[in-house]
Amino acid sequence: MDLGLISVRYARALLKASNEAKLEDKVYQEMQALADSFIKVPEFRFTIDNPMLLKETKEKLLLTASGDKPCELTKTFIKLVLKEDRESMMQFIANSYITLYRRQKKLIRAKLLTATDVSSATEQKLRKLVENQTNGNVEFETETNPEIIGGFVLEYDTYRLDMSVKSKLASILSQLK
Repeated sequence: MDLGLISVRYARALLKASNEAKLEDKVYQEMQALADSFIKVPEFRFTIDNPMLLKETKEKLLLTASGDKPCELTKTFIKLVLKEDRESMMQFIANSYITLYRRQKKLIRAKLLTATDVSSATEQKLRKLVENQTNGNVEFETETNPEIIGGFVLEYDTYRLDMSVKSKLASILSQLK
C-alpha cells in the first residue's frame, strides 16, 4: 500500500474520532506540535524508525512531542499506531490530520513577512483582507526578516504578494543587465 494513502486513512479516522469526542481542536494542536517536532529535530524521525527501540519508549517520545498533557484520544491513537507497526508514518499522519482539519474548518494559513515588527492593528487589517479574499477563517502568522530590507511579503493559500524592497531591487537589477 501507498504511504500517503495509509497516512490519510489513519488521519481521517483520527479526525472522525476527534469530531465525535469534540476534541478536534485539541488534537489539531497536538498534531501540529508533533509535526513541528519532526521538523525541528531531524533525529526524531530516525529514533522513531529505529526497530531496536522499545514500543514503550517510542510511545513516550511521541506523547512528549505532542505537547503538554496530550488528551486520551491522542494517547490511544499513538498506541494504535505503534501496535500496528505504523510509527514510521506518524509524521505523515500528523501532517495529513492537519490538512484534513484545515479543510474541514475552512482554515487558511497566512504568513506575513516584514523587515521589522508590525503593530497589531496592521496585522488585523491584513488578516481581514485575507479573510475577505478567501471567505474562510485565517490562521495568521507574522515573521520578521531584516533581509527583505523593507515592505512586506504576504502569503496565503496559493497566493504570494511580494512588496518587499529586496524583490524590487532585484527586479531593477535584472532590468539593468
